[in-house]
Amino acid sequence: MERPPMSAVERVRKELEKYEHPLFTFSAREKGESVEVIIDFRNKDLGLHTYYFEMHPRDLDHPQFEWTFQRQIYDCVHDYIVEMFVRTPQERQS
Repeated sequence: MERPPMSAVERVRKELEKYEHPLFTFSAREKGESVEVIIDFRNKDLGLHTYYFEMHPRDLDHPQFEWTFQRQIYDCVHDYIVEMFVRTPQERQS
């Protein structure tokens, strides 16, 4: 008996199982026709925001999905870390 094809969110969750990080947790949920990927900081005591990004149907159907997903999650983790800065030289002094 054939297994039914995985839904988009199941496919992303299966891919996320390959990633483990000491600072972040990863999860996914449906968002319309897309899948929303959630990156959260493990230490809730710091009060940091949660990072979200969407995987659109064209991303999920890409023949190199695993590679494009890896690039996207690495890029988003980088962006999330940059967003955690509480002060940068670009801020104006009050």
